[in-house]
Amino acid sequence: MIRKAVFPAAGFGTRFLPATKASPKEMLPLVDMPLIQHGVEEAKAAGMRDMIIVTGRGKNAIEDHFDVSFELEAMLSKKGDSALLSSVRRVTDGADFFYVRQNLPLGLGHAVLRSMDLVGQEPFAVVLSDDVIDARVPVLKQMIRAYEKYSAGAVLAIQRVPKEAVSRYGILRGKRIANGVYDVEDMVEKPKPADAPSDLAIIGRYLLPPSIFPALMATKPGAGGEIQLTDAIRALIGTERVIGLEFQGVRYDAGTKLGFQMANIAFALKDPEIGPGLRAFLKKEKLT
Repeated sequence: MIRKAVFPAAGFGTRFLPATKASPKEMLPLVDMPLIQHGVEEAKAAGMRDMIIVTGRGKNAIEDHFDVSFELEAMLSKKGDSALLSSVRRVTDGADFFYVRQNLPLGLGHAVLRSMDLVGQEPFAVVLSDDVIDARVPVLKQMIRAYEKYSAGAVLAIQRVPKEAVSRYGILRGKRIANGVYDVEDMVEKPKPADAPSDLAIIGRYLLPPSIFPALMATKPGAGGEIQLTDAIRALIGTERVIGLEFQGVRYDAGTKLGFQMANIAFALKDPEIGPGLRAFLKKEKLT
């Protein structure tokens, strides 16, 4: 059983300035749910209970969001608004939340390393809330199935990307062992298109063993002084079985303005309350 999920959330969110000047990017709403809550709900649906959020300065809104609001719940209960009361309680139900600070911007690998004491000696998930994935079966649940079936030490969510886009991702080289499943043989962080070993990109979901922490401590900082998670996972190859899984689902890169708007439209169209009205508006205004 993988019980813990780590959510790196200490970045500045510069792509969304000025909206993120005083508000965390992770709290930007997709319809009526913050980005980070989509990841938390996915982790809960995969059976995880402990949510470890790596925060930084100015991220107090995240902690407030995942805390119980007694006054708000009392007001909704008094009004008899059971639907809203249920949606508010859902935020904190079924999970415990823990926080650790990343006080220096030293990259994703450093953010994961900051969670070491809270994770302990057990496998865990890492969820990047920028990657919102709409899937019938939660992606983390798909990954856990592969983790168990192939006796993996680590599982990486992967997706094919256009060749010209490989320089934005960690790219793997692997041996196909089943439909959409690869034994990872090597990885390169943000290669030039001509140097990329494949078009299989690592997307923001990871299942990792506790041995990742010594690997991270031994990883030397790269460009910009950042510790790359990809480099540490690469160091595990040979001692741990690393699997790449092409997940089933639609992924939105909500870390970009375009991807965020695309995700909002897609999720809004599926919303039973506002979907029909939005669809009628788009058709009437001929905005497509």
